[in-house]
Amino acid sequence: MPGSQERGDAHVHPTQDDPVAGRLSEALGGPVGSRAGRHPWWTPVRVLLAITAITFALGMLQKAPCYENTWTDGTTRYTHMCYSDLPYLYTGRGLAELAWPYSTDEDVRDRYPQVMEYPVGISYWAWGTAVAAQWLAGATGDVPDLDARSALSVDQLFGDLDVQREIRGYVIVNAAGFALLTLLAVWLLAGVSPGRPWDAVFMAASPALLLTALVNWDLVAVVLVAGALWAHARGRPVLTGLMIGLGTATKLYPLFLLGAVLVLALRRDRRPGPRGTIDPAAVPRRDLAGFGLTTLAAVAAWVVAQVPALLGGTGPWTVFWSFNDDRGADLGSLWLVAQQASGTTIDIGLINDVSLVFFAAWCVGVLVLGLVAPEPPRLAQLGFLLVAGFLLVNKVYSPQYVLWLLPLAALARPRWRDQVVWQGTEVLYFAFVWWYLGGFLAPAGGGDAGFYWLAIVLRVLGEVYLVSLVVRDVLSPRHDPVRGPVAGRLAAPRLRSRLPVRA
Repeated sequence: MPGSQERGDAHVHPTQDDPVAGRLSEALGGPVGSRAGRHPWWTPVRVLLAITAITFALGMLQKAPCYENTWTDGTTRYTHMCYSDLPYLYTGRGLAELAWPYSTDEDVRDRYPQVMEYPVGISYWAWGTAVAAQWLAGATGDVPDLDARSALSVDQLFGDLDVQREIRGYVIVNAAGFALLTLLAVWLLAGVSPGRPWDAVFMAASPALLLTALVNWDLVAVVLVAGALWAHARGRPVLTGLMIGLGTATKLYPLFLLGAVLVLALRRDRRPGPRGTIDPAAVPRRDLAGFGLTTLAAVAAWVVAQVPALLGGTGPWTVFWSFNDDRGADLGSLWLVAQQASGTTIDIGLINDVSLVFFAAWCVGVLVLGLVAPEPPRLAQLGFLLVAGFLLVNKVYSPQYVLWLLPLAALARPRWRDQVVWQGTEVLYFAFVWWYLGGFLAPAGGGDAGFYWLAIVLRVLGEVYLVSLVVRDVLSPRHDPVRGPVAGRLAAPRLRSRLPVRA
């Protein structure tokens, strides 16, 4: 069954499995013993969901300084690191007037020439939550007068008191939706390996999640990635494809999971032949057929998701593709460091070409890695490597993009030490990017903000550190926390305890 190697019957407790968790548990009585019982209500999944709720609530609290002034204070959003795209795009993309993101109406496009620069899934969510926010405002007696708003300029809309109240409601509606999506994502991750539900804690208690969840709409894609991991672990190729297709319609990066599924299909189709040789022609093609079903389902889901956007025309729909193609070196990328350090503007075509060649070579490397590994890698490992490779050379690496990696990293390398190192560099970058945008990192005598470059490099090094560990785990499964000898020793007693006792 595809993904069956990720599943097991044994329950592994983190205080026995993870050296850091074991040492930290000494303050609370030490690791769980062999005679420890189970709480009648607090199951691991319920504990994880409670941790997720606390983390998300703290994230909302972290945005409170900006919420209080409706993101109108240009200094507070940087000093308190509470910036979010949502308030500005609510008025800047016509959501305050419920303008359909893909409208081709001339009046709408004249008033809002800047079309939503996101894939359709995010545009639908942003528009749908705007409808919900205005419905809630009307339910409380504050019915929005959309005709009156049309008399104001777009710039004036953001300063209108009624619109500002609505913006705060819009953020709350999105935050509530994101919270539900995050709870669902953690629940799905906890079910990928039934014997290891605690691996999902690396997302549930993530400081990166706390800080970046409300910056943009990326969590809509994250839950679909978690769904794909869950479906694949249960051998459901069609459902896996549906999750990947919908995820790709929301953000491009879930598409890379399809490459990971292909690697596993090719790998599992290879069986030892005479004297250890591989004879692909002599084995069934069940796994490749499963990959075909996954691909067809993904394509179908993606195509169906595009239909509402294309009903009025293709013009606004193409903006996402042209916007990303024409974009130059931007925040968080090594391209920006190279450009600012050299004092030159790097040609956009060169950036696009080099990035494409690098990522293509990276994908080939992941393919070879998956084929030569002693055991078939886990989907989360391959998916993490592919997404990480894309981000490392991408021309923009926004702070919330860490959410793309969170569910994959949590399952690919479930170790506290390594997660703290990696997420620590992400938290450091999160602080520095806002201080950089606020102008607080510029030297007193003028010049470039070298500390921001350092933060970018450290963030990349943190990601490379985690990549190197995952590669090692694939090549040497004894280092893999999920498959290594420690996990095996922990599993054995519990498996034996389930055997019937005979006199």
